[in-house]
Amino acid sequence: MENQDKISITTKTLASGNRQVKFFIEDEMKPQYGYLLVTEPKPVGEIIEEIKLRLERRKSAEMNMNPFFPVQPSPEDHNFYLFSA
Repeated sequence: MENQDKISITTKTLASGNRQVKFFIEDEMKPQYGYLLVTEPKPVGEIIEEIKLRLERRKSAEMNMNPFFPVQPSPEDHNFYLFSA
């Protein structure tokens, strides 16, 4: 993830006790938003690092889509959703 991208978050405590994190990625070329489900309380810095890590994982999984060298598909992450804005 490039340094020029800016991530802002808002959190909401759910009835289950988990926290729903809504994040916005402000990028001039490709703005995005998404949701992350956090099961334990974490500082804002750790949440942003986890978002960055999951974005990198998703980006590397997309790059491994070579039909000549099949790679096992990564399991779906039902705690992380990403959308184009």
